Amino acid sequence: MSINRRVFLGTTAAIAGSLAAPMIVRAQSAPRVVVVGGGSGGATAARYIARDGAGAVDVTLIEPQRIYHTCYFGNLYLGGFFDYDDLGHSYSTLASTHGINVVHDWAVGVDRDAKTVALASGARVPYDHLVLSPGIDFVEDSVPGWSVTAQGRMPHAYKGGTQVQLLREQIAAMPEGGTFAMVAPPNPYRCPPGPYERISMVAHYLRENNPTAKILIVDPKESFSKQGLFEDAWNRHYSGMITRIGPDMGGSTFEVDPAAMTVTIDGVVENVDVCNVIPGQRAGQIAFAAGITDGNWAPVSAYDMTSRIDPSITVLGDAAAQGAMPKSGFSANSQAKVAANAILAALTGSRAFPARYSNTCWSLLDTDDGVKVGATYEASDEGIVSVDSFVSQVGETADVRAATYRESLDWYRAITTDMFS
Repeated sequence: MSINRRVFLGTTAAIAGSLAAPMIVRAQSAPRVVVVGGGSGGATAARYIARDGAGAVDVTLIEPQRIYHTCYFGNLYLGGFFDYDDLGHSYSTLASTHGINVVHDWAVGVDRDAKTVALASGARVPYDHLVLSPGIDFVEDSVPGWSVTAQGRMPHAYKGGTQVQLLREQIAAMPEGGTFAMVAPPNPYRCPPGPYERISMVAHYLRENNPTAKILIVDPKESFSKQGLFEDAWNRHYSGMITRIGPDMGGSTFEVDPAAMTVTIDGVVENVDVCNVIPGQRAGQIAFAAGITDGNWAPVSAYDMTSRIDPSITVLGDAAAQGAMPKSGFSANSQAKVAANAILAALTGSRAFPARYSNTCWSLLDTDDGVKVGATYEASDEGIVSVDSFVSQVGETADVRAATYRESLDWYRAITTDMFS
């Protein structure tokens, strides 16, 4: 058996411990589905498989965090529109109402031949079908001078949790007239409008609390999602505060120095007070441990989100290379419902429906100034393809923008209910 068929992470001692560890075994009469990752894809898939399977499938959800904090709407916390606790959600109802075995542990390896998942605790969990929804990890050295060891000094805040709290504290502690810098990520990355909504929310906070502060964006891309909408809003709401330097504006090379708190752009050193570094991204590490990646992502079938390398594994959300859908919480939730239907059909003989997907990404620009972009999608042999799309327009009325923002709040309540109720 080649190395890509059985990969465990950690030291030799950890490997030995995993192989010798006890098996976590539940009822053998029902097919076993194991879901790794309790975010928008994983929690939705686990809930729908358990609920719609009505006891015909044994579902285990492996997630290290006891409280899930959404990455989406974290920007609104930075801007002062959400409290941190508003982002947190419990797995208790998935266990108590739907009978899902929720295991709070790290999944560290997959044995695809034996069909088991290795946990950091040393246990192994058997599966008949495995769902991986691990979100993102970061590409090493994608930002010169930065590594994850520097995230306490220059936070990425691009995964849900305490990083966004740290970034909020750093922004609040900026000196009067200080500089906030962001290093934006290269394509592809989680939530295409996310970095630029973050700029809007940081600008909103600074305008209210530190109005002479400045914002510097260092961007490796020449263009970005909803660019016209963001730039129009920055001119209207935060005039003179935000400067963006991309490769087409003299920013072809850059590096950061976390110890000195500097950003160097084409040899020019900028002193900054806060630096939010959002690195290049790849699939969560467990996808690599399972040996189902090609490059930085895990290729899947558009028809059911199953791995193109191992059809007994489904990959959802940010980690999947699926075609035209952006990497977003809405996308992951939509993909999870298609996958849950397909998994139940394969394991129980229930009816399978044609794959249909949708996504919307909302962004808040300022108080009651919301915009959105979205599309509907279908499956093809080449991947998921867009069949219809929409985007907010520059010059919309205040009533339209306010309604769009309220719509985003309704969606947040709806998706978190869909995941955890």
